[in-house]
Amino acid sequence: MSFRSLTRALDLVRAGAPRQVIAYVLLAAVGGLSPLAAAWLTKVLIDRLAAAQVRWPDVAGPAAALAVVGVAGSLVPHAVRYLRAESNRRVQLLATSRIYAAADRFVGLRPFEDPAFLDRLQIARSSGVSSPWMVVEGGLGVVQGVLTVAGFAGTLLVLGPWMAVAVLLAAVPTLLAELALSRRRAAMIAETGQAERREIFYSNLLVSPQAAKEVRLFGAGPYLWRRMAAEIKLIHDAGRGVDRRQLALQGSLAALAAAVAGALLVAAVRSAVSGTLTVGDVALVVAAVAAVQGALSSVVAEGVSVHQALLLFGHYLAVVDAAPDLPVRRAPLPARPLRGGIELRDVWFRYADDQPWVLRGVNLVLPHGRATALVGLNGAGKTTVVKLLCRLYDPTRGAVLWDGVDLRDLDPAELRRRIRAVFQDAVAYELTAAENIAIGDVTALDERARIEAAARRAGVHDVLAALPKGYETMLTRMFFSEADRADPDTGVVLSGGQWQRLSIARGLVLDRPDLLVLDEPSSALDAEAEHEVHARLGEHRRGLTSLLISHRLGAVREADTIVVLSGGRVVEQGSHDQLMARAGAYARLFDLQAAGYRSPAAEEVG
Repeated sequence: MSFRSLTRALDLVRAGAPRQVIAYVLLAAVGGLSPLAAAWLTKVLIDRLAAAQVRWPDVAGPAAALAVVGVAGSLVPHAVRYLRAESNRRVQLLATSRIYAAADRFVGLRPFEDPAFLDRLQIARSSGVSSPWMVVEGGLGVVQGVLTVAGFAGTLLVLGPWMAVAVLLAAVPTLLAELALSRRRAAMIAETGQAERREIFYSNLLVSPQAAKEVRLFGAGPYLWRRMAAEIKLIHDAGRGVDRRQLALQGSLAALAAAVAGALLVAAVRSAVSGTLTVGDVALVVAAVAAVQGALSSVVAEGVSVHQALLLFGHYLAVVDAAPDLPVRRAPLPARPLRGGIELRDVWFRYADDQPWVLRGVNLVLPHGRATALVGLNGAGKTTVVKLLCRLYDPTRGAVLWDGVDLRDLDPAELRRRIRAVFQDAVAYELTAAENIAIGDVTALDERARIEAAARRAGVHDVLAALPKGYETMLTRMFFSEADRADPDTGVVLSGGQWQRLSIARGLVLDRPDLLVLDEPSSALDAEAEHEVHARLGEHRRGLTSLLISHRLGAVREADTIVVLSGGRVVEQGSHDQLMARAGAYARLFDLQAAGYRSPAAEEVG
């Protein structure tokens, strides 16, 4: 816990709910002083009622004042409850927006492939976003408790100094024990972060429609549930250990507090019998001891809550203050329209220092306005090349040049506005058909003509237009739009091939990008659909700088240049005819695939 964390939490609260917090503070102060006022008014009223000759005017004032305090005391908690909830909502919204804005600021993919960062992100999302308000609420609880303690401790000092000292000293062990428990609970939350993520993972597998067919067909549900239950047990065991320690400590401390309260009550009664204290004084001592002990307990609990919240808030700050995963120049160069081409110059790459090289000294040029194909066996490094071209990673050694300028010197956002890609693992968004396409360029959300033009180029327009609500149909069976509440059955799930065509449309909604990357764009299509799509894409790519990756070598034969990757190196490049004439790696792969399409009977006839 640090002063920096405290000030950052308070700044977040001030920014999120400034007026609500002021009102909450004022009402909390009223709530803290009300018990003291009620106790003193009760003492005055009892002493006046116990007088030999009591008249109504003598007790009317204290009685009325006590009634007013009672009414205020009954209303304040409800107002405080509303302000607490409203302030918490506003602060959490701001904190959540900042954490996702911070995640969006990452230039590349490395943080999202780092389990340690994902654990921290999970804690930040689950506990960190609520920590700022917990700090304020706990801090106000401490202030409120301190006001109560100060008022009643002063009362006890007047009645008997040793009473105040005894009550205050009894609270010291509680404070120390609760702080230790707070540190342990915060550590437990951090330790179980990965288990919580695994629990969510298994939960999604058990109920998601994407996994439902395999889980049910293979009978894997009980196995996945057992794995999920193991993660839940790990989380619960960790929490149970802290709870048991808390039970033992708090039980012992509660017994100590009760013993102190009992001793003070006996002493006050003896003093009343001897005439040192009045009956009203005894009532005040009883109220004061109970109030001070309760307030001290509240101060300790709220202080510990602040302590724990700040510990968890540290994970939040670590995410929102994280440095860029890839370096960005202070004054980056503009990414100008591509004129010459893109070059990979002696590019070496590996995902971590302890992992093998994926690319080994790759030299490759994608000429402007030309179609380049990249082929090779699985693991050859093809998708890694795409990630480097999109600057989702930087080369470990070497450089990727855009018209001779290192991508690391360009503005990443400007660069990506000039690049569009169709990935082999494209996302099926649980959105409408129109939104699924417009995600490729959100400026097209209000331009239906652009969306439909992209769908036509991908050969999926007729499918989408025939949906129950056309392009406004939700492509999901998990959610429904507000307009579909009366008829939630209107959501549609597309086939794998239809989804792939839609993902192609998403990559084409920006009509003429400077670089178009097609990574296995037809892997889910049948032969006829694949031929049609590649014919459409070939027409669209004419004059564009494009990179096509495909395991189906028949789909790349029309490329201007075909580059063969093997073991992270470029082993061949040339046109289809040139590579076939060399009878090298490409020719061998092409012949193997071609042989798979020939029937034994056809070969005998030939």
